[in-house]
Formats: sequence, C-alpha cells, structure tokens
Amino acid sequence: MNKLATSLIALAAFAGGAHAADLPRRAAPPVFAPVPVFTWTGFYLGVNAGYAFEGRTSFRTFNDATPGASALGVPGSRPPLATARTEGVTAGGQVGYNYQFTPGSGVVVGIEADAAYTDLVGGTAVILTNPANGVARLSTFRSQLDFLGTVRGRIGYAFDRVLVYGTGGLAYGDLRTATVFYQGTAVDTPLNYVGARSNIDLGYAVGGGIEYALPTDSFLNVFRSSAVTVKVEALYYDLGSRNVPVASIGVPGTVGAYGGQVSTDGVLARAGLNFKFGTF
Repeated sequence: MNKLATSLIALAAFAGGAHAADLPRRAAPPVFAPVPVFTWTGFYLGVNAGYAFEGRTSFRTFNDATPGASALGVPGSRPPLATARTEGVTAGGQVGYNYQFTPGSGVVVGIEADAAYTDLVGGTAVILTNPANGVARLSTFRSQLDFLGTVRGRIGYAFDRVLVYGTGGLAYGDLRTATVFYQGTAVDTPLNYVGARSNIDLGYAVGGGIEYALPTDSFLNVFRSSAVTVKVEALYYDLGSRNVPVASIGVPGTVGAYGGQVSTDGVLARAGLNFKFGTF
C-alpha cells in the first residue's frame, strides 16, 4: 500500500508539472518608446549652388566730376545712361542657427551667413554722333561681380519637416567696374577719359524659400548630423550706388572730367544642402 501511494503521488506531481508547462507564460509588457518630435532648433552648415540672372549694372554719366550736377553738356557726346546685363553660375556655403518655438509645427526664427563665388561679367558699348559737328565717339562700360555674400535673418513656419520662410538682411560683394571714353569709334583709337573702381560694396538682400528635413538615416548624412535638409530659395540683391569719376588721361584736346555713378542689383536662384547639429 505504501508503494502504491508513493507511485500515485509521483504520477500526480508529474502530470501537474506537464500541465503547467503547457500553460502560456505571462510576458512582461512592452516598453513604450515615444517617437522624438522633429524640431528645427540647432546650428547648421552646408553648401549651395545656383544661377544669378537679371543682374544689372547701370552707369550714369554727368558733364563734370560731380555726379548728379547736370546732364551731359554736349548732347550726343557720351551716353547719359548705359546698362550692362550680367548672368552666370554661383557656388558657395552657408552657416546658421534656427530656433523653433514649438516642436513639430510652429514658428521658426534664425540667422544665416553665406558667401558664394559668382561668375557675373557683363559689358556694353555705345557709339554716339554729336549732331553739332558730326563726330562719332565710342564709350564702353564693363562690370564684374566676383563674389556675393549675405548676412540675413530668417522667419518662417514649420509644418513638421517642411519649413517655409522669408529672409532679409545685409548683402556685400566684390564689384569691379570700368568706363572708357574713346576719341573715335573703335577701341584702337586714343582714349579720352577713363574711370575704374574695385571695392567691396554693401547693400541688402531679400527673398524666401522652402526647406525640407530628410530622415536622419539618409545616405546624404555623411557627417552623422541630427538631420540633413535640402532647400531652394530666391534672393533679390542690391549693392547700391557709388560715384566713379571718369577723368581725362591727358590726351591733347581733352579737358576736365566726367562724373559717373554705378549701381548694381540682380536676382539669384539656388539650391542648398544643410547638415543640422543639435536638438533633434
């Protein structure tokens, strides 16, 4: 009887263990990890490339060395106004900082500084005949903008990873101009007057654009930044007006000097790639 009782207890224990093994195990509840909300806040740096078109340098000529004093003294001698149109490619880089007031969607403010090489060269030639004596003379005007930079504020609204913004601020550029007045109708005739200028000019730039933040694991994220963004924007720039005396070079028969005034503006369209560092 004792052996029978012992066998029954052992069998019951074995059956209970097997039944318990068949019951589903209670797993720990999954840990909830919230998806980070994207924000535009942070520093960034990047590159840009584009095309400048509708560039224009205007040359105004006056009959003495004081621009604006009066119109030309002898009608038909020199053009009172000439325009050299320029266009060409640009390429450069930028650095900036954005701050977004509310993560996700909301107002974004920031500041950006950029500098770009510009291949903007243009010129024009004008031949006028003096109606008083029938003498024709050639006048040439040339403009070259070697680089263009800006320091601008930005304000816009973010729709999560899409940012629409307006921008405006200081513009500066290396502008070189030359004005040459000839005695005759060809460049191989003697020069009468020459005016040249090369300087860093200051002005302003305004515009706007749209920017999109790519996923963090984008193949473009070679620097392992917190985000990579792409943008397209358009800027209007105006480098203001400057006085350029067009002086006699001492050729017999030339006296005094003309006054010149040069003004430059244009439109720039470009695309950019930014690497953002800082708050996700």
